[in-house]
Amino acid sequence: MALSIGTSAPDFTLKSKSSGEIKDVTLSANYGKKNTVLLFFPLAFTGVCTAEFCDITAGLGQFSSLNAEVIGISVDSPFAQEAWAKQERITITLVSDLNKAITKAYDVVFPNLAGIGDTAARAAFVVDKNGVIQYAEQTATPKDLPDFEAVKAALAKLG
Repeated sequence: MALSIGTSAPDFTLKSKSSGEIKDVTLSANYGKKNTVLLFFPLAFTGVCTAEFCDITAGLGQFSSLNAEVIGISVDSPFAQEAWAKQERITITLVSDLNKAITKAYDVVFPNLAGIGDTAARAAFVVDKNGVIQYAEQTATPKDLPDFEAVKAALAKLG
């Protein structure tokens, strides 16, 4: 069960790789500046995840206009995430939770996906400028997408 609304969001610093460079991405770097949408997803290079992140990339301006940064989190390595992003033209920041610590901290582990092991479940969180969760959703199955209209409505309330 995903963390609930009103809970302090577990902070993290995770690795991201783009343009050949590995960098740290820290959630709390947005505190006091902008809201953050965290999108947990099972695995890069899979059909539903690709559709989700291509659609979000195409509509990224909608999130920017709501003063929000979108960060995708999976258990893939930063190298796989970079290759996937290049192949699919995904421009969202993707971060690697290879050891599953943040996936566990947000309580969104999907056990034994397709018999290959634990991954992140598909989930969405809106974290406000103060680091408090204002929206939380874990989908029923990895094939289901989050309610992005509800995510945008939560962001709109935050101003």
